[in-house]
Amino acid sequence: MQLSTAPRAASDGRAIRNPYTGETVGWVADCTVADVERALVTAGSYDRSLSGEQRARLLARLADALERDKQRFRALITDEAGMCVKDAAVEVERSIGNLRLAAAEAQRLDGEALRYSKGGVDKLALTLHEPAGVIAVITPFNRPLNQVVVKVAPAVAANNAVVLKPSEKAPLSALAFAELFHAAGFPREMLTVVTGDPRLIGDTLIASPLVDIVSFTGSVRTGESVAQRTGMKKLLLELGGNDPLFVLEDADLALAAKLAADGALATAGQACRAVKRIIVMDAVADAFAHALVDAVARKRWGNPYDPDTDVGPLIDEAAAVEVERRCNSAVDEGASLLHGGRRDGALLAPIVLDHVDPRSALVAEETFGPVAPIVRAGSLDEAIAIANGTPYGLQAGVVTRDATAFLRIARELHVGGVALLDGPNFDSPFIPFGGVKKSGLGREGVRFAMREMSVLKTVVLPWGSMLASTSSPPG
Repeated sequence: MQLSTAPRAASDGRAIRNPYTGETVGWVADCTVADVERALVTAGSYDRSLSGEQRARLLARLADALERDKQRFRALITDEAGMCVKDAAVEVERSIGNLRLAAAEAQRLDGEALRYSKGGVDKLALTLHEPAGVIAVITPFNRPLNQVVVKVAPAVAANNAVVLKPSEKAPLSALAFAELFHAAGFPREMLTVVTGDPRLIGDTLIASPLVDIVSFTGSVRTGESVAQRTGMKKLLLELGGNDPLFVLEDADLALAAKLAADGALATAGQACRAVKRIIVMDAVADAFAHALVDAVARKRWGNPYDPDTDVGPLIDEAAAVEVERRCNSAVDEGASLLHGGRRDGALLAPIVLDHVDPRSALVAEETFGPVAPIVRAGSLDEAIAIANGTPYGLQAGVVTRDATAFLRIARELHVGGVALLDGPNFDSPFIPFGGVKKSGLGREGVRFAMREMSVLKTVVLPWGSMLASTSSPPG
């Protein structure tokens, strides 16, 4: 499958290669600083003329177009990111759902009416959500379509213009989405895509005085760099996580093992909210480890184009080598390898490790790969301390029947979200998503992102006296 943005010359573009086959599947331009500046000027020229009803209609039309074209997008995601076809299908369906919800919310960006008195005069304050203006959006490789939609859909629903820089490793879905976006009837100024060198383009976007908000998803290191250089712009940062799944003494171990295997291995573990640490109470750790190995052993890994494959390649061989290195280091530090570990290029067989030291880089940092590491804890106090003992704070899952224990975990964890009888990978476009500490700033989820991407204006008027003057008959 080929997609090209027609670079000026061979030296002005880059090939996009399939992580599984190594074949070139597309070609995109390397934009220059001047290209990015023109894109920003174009975005700034959007006159905000679309009403909420019009934006809702166009977003619904875009969702319908993606629904009709979903087979092409599924194939494109697998081509450029190596995502298994079953995961790519989920990615497209999530994108369609986000667009439909954004269409519904485009007419519901409401404020509040607040009554108060000052100096004996009754006042009415109206809060209004107005478009922020131009939003610079920078997205990662691991969700090449849905992460674009998660940001673009609420931005345009709130009547903003977007300049989008997709990952240089997987930009093809974003470009194809932009084609659908404009074909649906949106003004050209509302979305521009710039591709190429991430440092050059990213630095130009975040430094530009024409940008009102920077919305970035990526690594903590890059996010911290963005934050240092953005200045007074509003920042929305989703910087990943080191998400725990708690397995307490009374847990349904079959359920816990399924949640752990599914959560650690989906999209080859390349997800910010994937299960990154499985914190298991000592009393059930041996039995859980056996159940987890059985669950992971049932996962098929290999060719992402095979509909029965559960775990495909990582984004490139370098990423697989780094995950392999961290696993080997964890074993050197005392962990036990219970399953997997064989690597073939960018493919890494799903790995189960037990007795992992919570200080090991494998679990102290965010590891993007198909690894299910068990960290044992002797008490609930220790389990909570382990979970809180990293700079991350995105989401967590808990498997227990003990409501008191769950509520304590929910209260004491420094995270953005906690789920009972579910993994930390729980999500819905209807609910807020985001973290604390180094996991980021702001919240995603259509309704919440629309407010993040708006400016709150307050309009105050006299209330009681105005009513009296307007209701009095002429003298």
